[in-house]
Amino acid sequence: MLKSFKEVQKNEAAYETRDRGIRSVALVKIVGSVGRYHDFDERFRIRSHVPVERLEKIKNRMRSGKMLPPVKLYQVKNEYYALDGNHRIAAANELGYDEIQAQVTEFIPSKGSLENLLYREKAKFDDITQLPYTIELTDFGQYGLLLEQIYRLRKYLVGKSEGPITIPNAAKDWYTTVYRPLVAIIKKGGLIEHFPGRTLADLYTFISVHQWERNDEALRYGIGISQLVPKTMEAFRTKMAKLKETEYPEMLREITAFVLINVAAKKEVRLVDKLFKLDEVKEVHSVHGNVDVIAKVVLKRDLVSSDAETIGDFVHNKIRQISGVLSSQTLIPGYSKQKNN
Repeated sequence: MLKSFKEVQKNEAAYETRDRGIRSVALVKIVGSVGRYHDFDERFRIRSHVPVERLEKIKNRMRSGKMLPPVKLYQVKNEYYALDGNHRIAAANELGYDEIQAQVTEFIPSKGSLENLLYREKAKFDDITQLPYTIELTDFGQYGLLLEQIYRLRKYLVGKSEGPITIPNAAKDWYTTVYRPLVAIIKKGGLIEHFPGRTLADLYTFISVHQWERNDEALRYGIGISQLVPKTMEAFRTKMAKLKETEYPEMLREITAFVLINVAAKKEVRLVDKLFKLDEVKEVHSVHGNVDVIAKVVLKRDLVSSDAETIGDFVHNKIRQISGVLSSQTLIPGYSKQKNN
């Protein structure tokens, strides 16, 4: 049986809400329901006492590629509960979907545990920055230090551009040009191995605060980091922008992938046309066999994003949103040889 949202809400004292908008939610994270938790099992399969006609109709609509409205979910911490769309979630599970579009309302826990205090601090950070990325810190009070960096960078950017810059825009710039490059350097140095139980975000905060705010000469971070991290955040940002690919590991490079797509009946031609309009798609082929369409895509890795993150974002945000796509599989070449025309 699914978890009951009301029981979890009571246990966590989660009554303060945040509108998180429409986003893709992994089906495995939808663990309960607001009012129909008795009608589905723990894997969101419909139980024997519930009529299946509605479920079958929804599955048929999904198979035909028809767009369905987003489900409505309540979120408590990292788990989600269905308010509306229980049958759509069950159908998506049966059809092998990985995620579903949802209108999300988050309920913030208020019990005074350290875990909940940290979660509330993270929620406030997310509200202010509106970053679509997750930054996981393990110590209370550290998100405020990151906000101070963002405010400082915003002031610096305003001074350079002589125009207004919103905090969310400054946060995006900070994440792209400061946070992720320094995290890449930390990963390259293997520092995380010496701090069990800590995250890369923890190490980023510790190093950046001591390097840029406290100028602690006694700290030594390991081979290469002292040379790569100047004494001010602004200088670090400038240096990262000027580095060549050989100087900054895996900063920018092309990634080639092949996306195998299954398409709803009679949708192949329209889908091929829509795919071909995407700049990243270099070739599209309608084929006969276990898949319907094969697309060759060439992507630019965004700074320190992994191949999987870059490809996953493109497939989910561009390809999977096209009407008629039933499922997709991505192949990344290992060893390749090409002939010149």
